[in-house]
Amino acid sequence: MTRQVFCGNVPIGGGAPVSIQSMTNTDTRDAAATLVQISRLADAGCQIVRCAVPDMEAAKSIAAIKKGSPIPVVADIHFDYKLAIAALDSGADKVRINPGNIGGEENFAKVLSKAKECDAAVRIGVNSGSLEKKLLAKYGGICAEALCESALKSVKFAESEGFESIVVSLKSSDVKVNHEAHRLFAAQSDRPLHIGLTEAGAGRMAEIKSCAALGALLLEGIGDTMRISLTGDPVREVKLAAELLQAVGLRRRGIDFISCPSCGRTRVDLDGIAREVENRLEPLSEKLANDGIFIKVAVMGCEVNGPGEAKDADFGVACGKGCGLLFKRGETLRTVPEDRIVTELIDLIEKEFYL
Repeated sequence: MTRQVFCGNVPIGGGAPVSIQSMTNTDTRDAAATLVQISRLADAGCQIVRCAVPDMEAAKSIAAIKKGSPIPVVADIHFDYKLAIAALDSGADKVRINPGNIGGEENFAKVLSKAKECDAAVRIGVNSGSLEKKLLAKYGGICAEALCESALKSVKFAESEGFESIVVSLKSSDVKVNHEAHRLFAAQSDRPLHIGLTEAGAGRMAEIKSCAALGALLLEGIGDTMRISLTGDPVREVKLAAELLQAVGLRRRGIDFISCPSCGRTRVDLDGIAREVENRLEPLSEKLANDGIFIKVAVMGCEVNGPGEAKDADFGVACGKGCGLLFKRGETLRTVPEDRIVTELIDLIEKEFYL
């Protein structure tokens, strides 16, 4: 188990649930616009938000953002340690710095001292694009070992300065390198890890790469907080992160929908039924999640394996020839015609939870 660090009121590590993060893409100097986006992110399930701090005006704007934000605020710093100090003075709950571009250990120590004074956390963010030149020369380029060594070195320095509120990230855009770097670090340190895949992209492949990278780590018990990094609206990152946590069994809220892949035994329009059920379940899932309720719903294509494969489902249908057998928590209810399957199944769930 990793050590526990707090970012505002959100625990990271120490057995706490994996928290979801995202990053605003508004101009941080525009506090009003940034707060509008943070509100959208929080509504989607984001628990910690990070804002870019490219200059002193942005660092000072953190004060207004922090005051109006419903979730803890992290200041993202590169190159100038003075921006980190100003952001901490403005109330940032955590700062993210990169040891490869912050200007040496003297500046790093100044940030740590200010963070300790402000009771804030520091994320040591090692990135494949800004590794120290000495490590690049030692390993002949970017690799998992170089990322891990950079992170361990920075953690050791922070510890020597008496600073304990450390979170670490090791990010690469290469799924395999990213995975191995996290595994190497987790085997050598109990500091909490912020996991992610940097520069994943914008479309479907970006989502696949991100889920492959983070899902593999989460299934190994690696990762205390996470961000899925996608080009575009950051709300999409949050929703996908929540879905991923549900898929790997680390979050049990809302509706887990399952349906069989279909085969030659299918005698209904299973694809159409499954898609319509999934679409109708989406708003219901959000309502149940808000109430802390978790259920499983199954749509199975035939009477051979359907009932058995869906036996753990709370609600579902096992389809036959032009019809479907509705069931609820293992109890067979009734047979309904194909054109009524979706309506009857959704009605059954809505009545159960007064939706």
